[in-house]
Amino acid sequence: MGLDMDLIVLMPFFNEEMQIPVTVERMIPLLDGLNLHYSLLMIDDGSSDGTWKAIEAAAREFPEKVRGISLSRNFGKEAAICAGLDTADADAVILMDGDLQHPPESIPEMLRLWREDGFEIVEGVKSSRGREGFFSKIQAKLFYGLFRRLSGYDLSDASDFKLLDRKVVAKWRMLSEHNTFFRGLSAWLGFKRTTFFFDVADRQTGKSRWKISGLIRLSVHAITSFSAIPLHLITLIGSVFLIGTLILVVQTLINYFSGEAASGFTTVIIVNLAVGASLMISLGLIGTYIALIFDEVKNRPRYIISEDTRSVRDLNIRPENATKGKES
Repeated sequence: MGLDMDLIVLMPFFNEEMQIPVTVERMIPLLDGLNLHYSLLMIDDGSSDGTWKAIEAAAREFPEKVRGISLSRNFGKEAAICAGLDTADADAVILMDGDLQHPPESIPEMLRLWREDGFEIVEGVKSSRGREGFFSKIQAKLFYGLFRRLSGYDLSDASDFKLLDRKVVAKWRMLSEHNTFFRGLSAWLGFKRTTFFFDVADRQTGKSRWKISGLIRLSVHAITSFSAIPLHLITLIGSVFLIGTLILVVQTLINYFSGEAASGFTTVIIVNLAVGASLMISLGLIGTYIALIFDEVKNRPRYIISEDTRSVRDLNIRPENATKGKES
C-alpha cells in the first residue's frame, strides 16, 4: 500500500457512548500501519446518550483521522449508511459496524483484494453468527430464504461489512428511493465483486440495539422493496378459493339432486372465516406496497445532518440537494 490512495472507514453508531474510545483506540494503530491516507467517518444516528460528545472528543484528539457527523434524530441504520456514503469522498470506502463485531483485522485483506486483484466490491460473509439469539437466527434464516426466492439475490449470511470502490459509491448516490436496503442494493448494483469469510466478534461494550420487531420491519421492507411477487400471492389466494368454490358448488348440486342436501352451517362458517382472513391478508399486502409508494412520493430527505465536526464548507452535498442545506 502507498500514500497515493485515500480510504474512508464508515461506521454508524447509535447509543454507543462507551464504545467510541474503544473503537478509536483499536482502529487508529491498525490503519496507521497500512501506510495510506485514511479517515474514520463516524455517524451518530440521533443517539440519546453521550455518543456525539464521545465522537467530538475523538475528532479533537485526531482531527486529521476522525470525522463525525450527527443526524438530527434517529433515522435508522439504513439512513445513517446513506448519510455516510453521500459524504464519503475517497478511492475506497469500507463500511463496518462501530461495535467492532466486524473484525478490523480483515481490512488489509479487503484492501489487497481491491487494489491488487481489481475487485470493486469486497464483501464479508459470516462464517458464524456469534452469540446471536435463537429467535434472531431463525428470523434471519427465514428472511434470507424468502428474499432469495422472491428477489433472486442470495444474501445468506451476508453482512454490511463491505469495501466499495469510488465508482460504486458514485452509482449508489444515483439511487433515488427513500427507503433503502444496503445489502440488497449493493448486490443489485453489480460490479466486479468477491467475498471473504469472517467470524462475528463479541461486543466489547453494551449490547445489540436490534429488537425482533425492528428486524421484522426491516425484513418486510427489504422483501417488498425488491419484489412484487407478494402482490401476486393475492391472485393465487383468489384462484385457490375459486377452485374450492367450484368444488363446493358441484358437491352442493349433487347433494341437492340426490335428495341428501344438508344445512351446511359449519361449512358456511368455515368458508366465511377463511374468506375473511384471506381478504385481510390481501389488503395487508396491498397496504404495505401503498405505504412504500406513499413514502416515496412525499420525497422527504432520507436524513438530516445537524452537526459536523468539520466546517460546513467541507460537507460533500450532492448538487441536487444543495438547496436543502444539510439535507440529503
